[in-house]
This record gives sequence, structure tokens and C-alpha cells, in this order.
Amino acid sequence: MSTESYTPPKVWTWEPGNGGQFANINRPIAGPTHEKELPVGKHPFQLYSLATPNGVKVTVLFEELLEAGVREAEYDAWLIKINEGDQFGSGFVEVNPNSKIPALMDRSGETPVRVFESGAILLHLAEKFGKFLPEDPAKRPELLSWLFWQMGSAPYLGGGFGHFYAYAPEKWQYPIDRFAMEAKRQLDVLDRHLAENTYMTGDDYTIADIAIWSWYGQLALGRLYDAAEFLDVASYKNVQRWAKAIDARPAVKRGRMVNRGWGEPHEQLHERHDASDFETKTQDKLEEA
Repeated sequence: MSTESYTPPKVWTWEPGNGGQFANINRPIAGPTHEKELPVGKHPFQLYSLATPNGVKVTVLFEELLEAGVREAEYDAWLIKINEGDQFGSGFVEVNPNSKIPALMDRSGETPVRVFESGAILLHLAEKFGKFLPEDPAKRPELLSWLFWQMGSAPYLGGGFGHFYAYAPEKWQYPIDRFAMEAKRQLDVLDRHLAENTYMTGDDYTIADIAIWSWYGQLALGRLYDAAEFLDVASYKNVQRWAKAIDARPAVKRGRMVNRGWGEPHEQLHERHDASDFETKTQDKLEEA
């Protein structure tokens, strides 16, 4: 463990370049950095996103809605390259003043409405179409509790553990130990709950499962931070059962592909504008053309 100490100044000031791998897009102020309009497609819903765990939540739900026969849920998904600062364009900031993906414009009504924050988008779409909510209304508080648990817990996994374990410019034992402990505590919370429940609210697959799976399910399946062995994710047997069951759903497989710009070319669909895009416009197909 490093013995170097740091004494904070009386007033913190920003030095460009701080922040390791993401230093080029980090800054202590909000607002746009450049003028750029967002594209608008033909469907009722316009999604501006990237296939990070927060982005995957929304594309999985859209694909689940379409799989369930909700044709009104057709959507255009536009790729936002956060490493290049697309989220600071003026058009994106108008949709999400927090400059984070995902951001949604719902143009299905007379007046377009913006929705930002992944949990808010999930709840908006589930309520709009009456899908992926508990069949028993008495379980709605349970769904909301787990949905908000995910929104409050994932920053410890992503910005905490993920940052210091995978992205920080140097490895420091204290923050890695601190956030690894918390990540494992959260996995234990899930494992104990799923020992007695098929899904997060019982027998119903809901937006709570989609939200939590996108982070903790993918962590359990070895897809986040190359940390599966380090966190011993295989030991959480109930989480593993649940994660694999959700991962096998066709809509989940498609949702993971949308706005994905890394990995195997056949798993990358940079933009999604039609269901046929999964067969004709993945990166492997485009590279063959």
C-alpha cells in the first residue's frame, strides 16, 4: 500500500488532465462544449446512447417490449461516443442536461417529451405500455425499492470499484479494497434475495431485473472490468442462476448489441432503426459489404 499522503488544499481547483483514462472528457462544469444537433429517425422513440450497463438497460427493455408484441415501442437508437465528447453537444444537453447516456425523446404524443436517467426511462416505458411491472399491484413498492437500490448502488460498483480497479492511472490498495468489499456486499444482498425469489419481485420478470442485470448480472457473467475471478463471482450461486436465465432471453441478446462499439463484430450494432438491422447491419455484415 502506498504510504504517500495527500493534504487537500483549502479550495480545490481543476487541473485539465486529471482523471486517468477518461481525463479528456472530465470537467467540473455542466453545459455544452459545442453546437451539434441530434439526428431524428422515423420511430416514436429516439434513443441516444451507448451500450454501457446503463445504456443496455433501455435497449433491452425496448427489445423486450417488441418481443412482447408492443409494436408502438419501435425506436431509433443513435450511437453517442462518450470518449469523443458527443454527450456535450448542444442537442444532447437539451435532452439530458446532465450529459450522461442514455437519453430519450418520446415523440409518441402530441408534444415530444425528454426522459433522462436510465431508471426514469425504464419506469416511463413500463408504465406507458403496462409491461414488465408486477402483476400484483401490491408488489409495486418492492419493484420500486429494488429499482432505486440499483440506481443508488451501482455507482459504488462502476465509479468506485470499476474506476479504481480497471481505469485509475495507478493501482491503490485502499480504494480497491474499499470498493471491492462494497461490491461483494451488494452481490451478497442479491444472492440472499434470489435464494428465495425467481426474479427480483418474485415470479415476475420486471424492469427491476433488467436494471440490476445490466450491472450485476453482467458482472456475474464476467463482462465487467475483467474482475470475475478477483471478486469470486462464481460463488454467488443464486445470482449466477438468475443472470444466466436473463442472459438467455432473445430480447436481452439483441439489446446488448445495440449501440455497442467494441467486442466481436457480429455483436456490434452501432445504430438500430429497424428489426432487420440485427441481420443486415452488424459490423461483421458491414465489413463484408
